[in-house]
Amino acid sequence: MSSWEPLNIDLKAITESETTLECDLGDAYFEALDGAEVSRGRVHVSLSIRKISGFFDLNYSINGAVNVPCDRCLADMQQPVSGERHLTVKFGKTPGEEDDLVTVDENDGVLDLTWPVYETIALAIPIRHVHQPGKCDTEMTEALVAHQTARSSETEGNGATDSRWDKLKELKF
Repeated sequence: MSSWEPLNIDLKAITESETTLECDLGDAYFEALDGAEVSRGRVHVSLSIRKISGFFDLNYSINGAVNVPCDRCLADMQQPVSGERHLTVKFGKTPGEEDDLVTVDENDGVLDLTWPVYETIALAIPIRHVHQPGKCDTEMTEALVAHQTARSSETEGNGATDSRWDKLKELKF
């Protein structure tokens, strides 16, 4: 896992008032992470941090589009993404993350949001992503139609059905 400099937050420099940061992530961010789900895109991150008696209340939102393969034709497509996340951050001796509570090394004082932002982006992508009707790769669509036609003609052509299905038909009322 690599780190992306604009998403490294120096918590020791945060004052008691609310601090806001803006960051635009592009292809270089996704390539540096080498994530399995997304390799390119443009996403805007808005970050708000409030220091509250030893803790930091952190909220960020993402908004943009990423390139993912279409489930139907496998061609790249732009998928809009948006989402929000809340984290509570504290200083401690052992850095770690548990649910939405992040502990940052008190000597270092830097919170790296590189991976949490990527996770938020990846979770904002719908499970099924396909092009709008008529926008899929025509060569692949034609190959799929030809394959489906050939397959259906194979099953219809021989007239034979699996005897197990005939037994199940007898169970109908």
